[in-house]
Amino acid sequence: MDVKILPAAAAATLAVALLAGGCSNGETTDLGAAQASTDVADGVAAEATVPLVVAEPVPSSALSQVDADGLAFMREEEKLAGDVYRALYEIWGLPIFSNIADAEATHTSAVAELLATYRLTDPAQGLGPGEFANPDLQALYDELVETGSQSVTDALQVGALIEELDITDLRLRETNEPDIDRVYSTLERGSSNHLRAFNRQLENRDITYVPIHLDQGTFDLITGTPTQRGEHDR
Repeated sequence: MDVKILPAAAAATLAVALLAGGCSNGETTDLGAAQASTDVADGVAAEATVPLVVAEPVPSSALSQVDADGLAFMREEEKLAGDVYRALYEIWGLPIFSNIADAEATHTSAVAELLATYRLTDPAQGLGPGEFANPDLQALYDELVETGSQSVTDALQVGALIEELDITDLRLRETNEPDIDRVYSTLERGSSNHLRAFNRQLENRDITYVPIHLDQGTFDLITGTPTQRGEHDR
């Protein structure tokens, strides 16, 4: 899979309700519906709701420029993840894409709420599916959808790549702001769950995913441990 390596960003989960069913076609038929459903559930069912700490708007000057820029970038990156997964679901009909896309919608809404809290401009305001203000994210979206449309294996590898990008970016964006840290922590936990789910789907097809942005040891630690549950399971 030939994809452009860009700065990573967060993708994970605050809360999500699982969708039942979903159709399969083409290459998806090699996985039984029951196994696919189990993998999806393991990836998203345990994600916990994390309320924001800041209840009222505060001046944007209360944030460092690094934190403000990080929120703006992550708002669009979370949108990118959900948009890619919806596009791939339309192509392959694999339930994991539909379910995790719903999780990503919750994530991007959580970041949007933080932008509103700090009275920062929302870069994704008014943009449709597959549209991004950030040109790098626009190029990445286009490339990932093109790659994922080639085969269901490529699509699942795109999913794994997005999640490891998210984890890497979150770890680079540590902050002392408690409300942002609280959301970022939960996003990282959700991304880890999603990465486990995508990796398990690939393993079921006898495909070994090789991480690009996480070192192999970190990847093995994440995928080799159970689904994370609860607020403090980071």
